[in-house]
Parts: sequence; C-alpha cells; structure tokens
Amino acid sequence: MTDAERDLTLPEPVLDTVGVGPWEGTWPEDPRYDPELLAAGDRRNVVDRYRYWTVEAIVADLDARRHPFHVAIENWRHDLNIGTVVRTANAFLASAVHVVGRRRWNRRGAMVTDRYQHVRHHPDVGTLVAWARSEGLPLLAVDNLPGARPLETEPLPRACVLVFGQEGSGLTDEAREAADGVLSIAQFGSTRSINAGVAAGIAMHAWIRQHGM
Repeated sequence: MTDAERDLTLPEPVLDTVGVGPWEGTWPEDPRYDPELLAAGDRRNVVDRYRYWTVEAIVADLDARRHPFHVAIENWRHDLNIGTVVRTANAFLASAVHVVGRRRWNRRGAMVTDRYQHVRHHPDVGTLVAWARSEGLPLLAVDNLPGARPLETEPLPRACVLVFGQEGSGLTDEAREAADGVLSIAQFGSTRSINAGVAAGIAMHAWIRQHGM
C-alpha cells in the first residue's frame, strides 16, 4: 500500500468544537446572560468567564478594567492591518483604537473583536492631536526614523497614544511633527521595516510588560 492509499484509509480528524453547547440545568437569573446563547450554546471566540454573556455585558466588564493606553493608526489606503491592530488591542485591553483618515477598513482581520474593542475615527491627524491634547495624552510615534529611541529600553507613560503609520509609507510628516516622541523597534535582518500590525503588537506588549503585569 502506498502512502497515498494509506492516507485514504485513515479516519477524518475530529476537530475540537469551539465554545460550549446549550446551558444544562436551571438558567441563571443574572441579567448579563443572553437567553438566546443559553438556549443555543455559545460558540464565540471569548474567554470562558464570558460564556453566555451578552455583548453589552462583556463590553461593560472590559470597560471597568481597560488599560490607559490608546493605539492610533493612519488609514489613507484602506490598510488591511487595521483589523489585526484591533484584534491585538482587544487582547491587551487597550482603551481604544483610533483610525485616522479613511473611515472604512477591512474588519475581517479583527475576527469580530471590534464588537468588544472601542474603535474611534478621526478624519485627519490634526483631529487626533486635538483630541489627545484635550485628554492630556502624549503621542508616541512608532517608526524606524532617524533619532528614534529604542522601544526595548524606553520607559513608556502609563497613559499615552501609540501611533502607527500606513503600511509601506509609514507615518505621514504631519504625524511625525505632532508626535511627542518617536520609538523604533530593533530589527536584525535585511528588511527596512516590519508589518504595521506586527509592529503595533510588539509596542502594545512592551507597554504591558512595563505597566500591565
């Protein structure tokens, strides 16, 4: 029997089912629970503590624990990385993600986490800057620019806005000039930059290591 024939005789792999089935026993009276999910089961990609909860209840619980850092990303060409940034911001419990430029962005990469993560829109950099100043939040640009300070060793403010540029072209001149500081991510290979979604994840985790643990 050839390897190909042997493979055909093997049973189909059984994949683990995500989530939980219908609630067994008496339903809880807690208003955070969703009757439809209790009846049908909860197959959402949420941690166990939020099983069967309504979206509104989950967001309210997250709001009580959110970290004081924000993430902003410029979106002049419908950047596909925004979904990844939103998903990562949800994982690290960022206060909000700010999309600067085009309002529309591809939500597929967010994997539905935009239901739980606050996402705000600013038509231009000036609007973002005005909002940040009104909140007393410093703007920290993350880009490999001359004079940038290494993210790996730089102390980060607890309350701040981490700003990322468009994939490929990086931060606009306006964003660079408005930033209160510029941070770079150490790289050791041949490419001059890394994916904007990856860079955002590295920077958010750097904040978590300093303030979230």
